[in-house]
Amino acid sequence: MPAGIGGGMEVMMQEFSFSTRIFFGEGALERLRRVEERRVLIVTDRFMVEIGAIERVISYLTNCEVSVFDGVVPDPPIEVVAAGVKAFEECRAETVIAVGGGSTIDAAKAIRAIAKIALQVETDKMECFAVPTTSGTGSEVTDYAVITDSARGVKYPLDSQALRPPVAILDPYLTASAPASVTADAGMDVLTHALEAYVSANANDFSDAMCEKAISLVFRFLPLAYKDGGDLLARTKMQNASCMAGLAFNSAGLGINHSLAHAVGGKLHIAHGRINAMLLPKVMAFNADLSHVAGGEYSVAARKYQRIAKILDIPAANVRLGVSNLIREIERLNRTLKIPATLKEWGADLTKVRTLQQELVEAALADATYATNPRRASEEEAAAIIKQITG
Repeated sequence: MPAGIGGGMEVMMQEFSFSTRIFFGEGALERLRRVEERRVLIVTDRFMVEIGAIERVISYLTNCEVSVFDGVVPDPPIEVVAAGVKAFEECRAETVIAVGGGSTIDAAKAIRAIAKIALQVETDKMECFAVPTTSGTGSEVTDYAVITDSARGVKYPLDSQALRPPVAILDPYLTASAPASVTADAGMDVLTHALEAYVSANANDFSDAMCEKAISLVFRFLPLAYKDGGDLLARTKMQNASCMAGLAFNSAGLGINHSLAHAVGGKLHIAHGRINAMLLPKVMAFNADLSHVAGGEYSVAARKYQRIAKILDIPAANVRLGVSNLIREIERLNRTLKIPATLKEWGADLTKVRTLQQELVEAALADATYATNPRRASEEEAAAIIKQITG
């Protein structure tokens, strides 16, 4: 009789699902031609307007009454969401299109969710599109959004299936204008999503498959997209990697890398992908826990890191070698992308960092993304990770 049937090993039911329809590749914006004779609210930022991206998106809409809310800023604060809800109300939107990076898509998700409550509008039944212009957050397919309380310098992760966009459009043309530094930060966010979901306490066969492919794509194509922003093949592959990593962590969850990034990045105003990249080698070493191997039995995280090393053709004859070499390759990738290794190198006020340390630790361990980390961290251990990147 199979395990788990008739009193055998307990089996815990899990779920992997995605309801978002994904249109990808060159020409994916053509999907918008099906939006006809609607009142459309485009949620975006000033930069997207200035470079002509919004004009290009509007050109695909047929006989639509279009309003543009371009007030989104990085790490969108509550005030921006409120202004977006007001714009939604004023134009009596029937369709919402978010065009921008993770901050823009997160803001649009929050606007849509709050409009449902505050304006009594059935936004669940509306046409809503997420059109990412960076390859990083995977927000176009997830149930998550991050909104900032600017006054307190705190980031709040929102989590609800109602936030998941019904349609995602991945057109590499829109990512070609992203500066090299943004490409680097966003790409390392993808890698962090995939590696955290891969070793998450809730990882599963489906999320693992997405993670393995996403990680392979990042290592191959991120340096190419960084070197030449006009390389549409590299841009396409990074969009796909970002989306797959988003699908993976939407199912499996994340970990302490993200919880620390929310805390430290929120207080010091460091780009999310950049602080994730700075933390990643240190967090991987913590999760692998190579200094505490009981009876030759390595942690699940360590063994999975070794598997990734093998997939990437990084020398990994044993677990210890695989983990160490994978971490070194990530550090090398950070250097290639000109991502600082420490907060000091980034230019942080180190006195401020030390003063805030306890507050940062408490915020990180209370953050929702920490819940699925494969290894529990004490306050002292979380503080040690922060110290390692302080410099």
